[in-house]
Amino acid sequence: MAGNAHLKNFLSYLVVDLGRSDNTIKSYEFDLVDFFAFLNKTQIDIKKVTKDDLQSYLINLYERGLGTTTVARHLSTIRTFYDYLLAMEIITINPCQLIDSPKLPKKLPDVLSIEEVTKLLDSFTLDSPNEIRNKAMVELLYASGFRVSELLGLKISDLYLSMGFIKAMGKGGKERIVPVGEVATEALEIYLNTARPCLEKKETKKNFLFLNRFGNPMTRQGFWKILKQQAQVAGINKELSPHKLRHSFATHLVENGADLRMVQEMLGHANIMTTQIYTHISKGHLHKIIESAHPRAKKISE
Repeated sequence: MAGNAHLKNFLSYLVVDLGRSDNTIKSYEFDLVDFFAFLNKTQIDIKKVTKDDLQSYLINLYERGLGTTTVARHLSTIRTFYDYLLAMEIITINPCQLIDSPKLPKKLPDVLSIEEVTKLLDSFTLDSPNEIRNKAMVELLYASGFRVSELLGLKISDLYLSMGFIKAMGKGGKERIVPVGEVATEALEIYLNTARPCLEKKETKKNFLFLNRFGNPMTRQGFWKILKQQAQVAGINKELSPHKLRHSFATHLVENGADLRMVQEMLGHANIMTTQIYTHISKGHLHKIIESAHPRAKKISE
């Protein structure tokens, strides 16, 4: 197995130089043997491990059902191991430096059900330029998982609708390409062809995609107000926000089998640890399905 010699020397280092306990040594050994098995299977050189390789391994741990605390321990072990390799001048950089330890959120985000999202999107009347614009914004937000700042910062030049994608500017000025489905694309095309020309003014900043009634770029406050009012029209009692639609987008993808790495790229998360929260939500969804569908999930009432 790759790394056996390094592992033996590392464990000796933990005993002799750091004075670690037997239990700690066994824990380190267990974690590293698992990590090395992953490297062997994927044919990755132990000295050439990258940030992407580490993220793939962490995803693998989550997919095997390990909790966040256990995954964090594995990463801590690997980080210590690579610190050792760095000190021994076996490598020149610790790849773990580029990855944050996973943190379990205090509260899992509340999301809309697919039925509630459908109810919201079907509630627009499309009888005015404002209504057409509002539907296009909400359709795109749910179809893309954009942050509200990304949605409202879009320019017409960011649209590549004939190819089915949009260019977004994320945190830190990082661009990413996000695919958009047919329904959102159609809503955008209707808005561009029929509603946006009505909202333009002489002084309009021509390139911004979504305009308010004054011909200026739509503001956060304006969009938030639109979303809350539409929730009332649709009869949705939950508190609704742009970020809740982003969470709903990601949750529904994971629940329907989307790869976590793909969801990470769609959301523009720099670290897979941020995206892993949706695996916890998905597990909750799975429990509900089992409780309602499995004949032995609940005790039979007498």
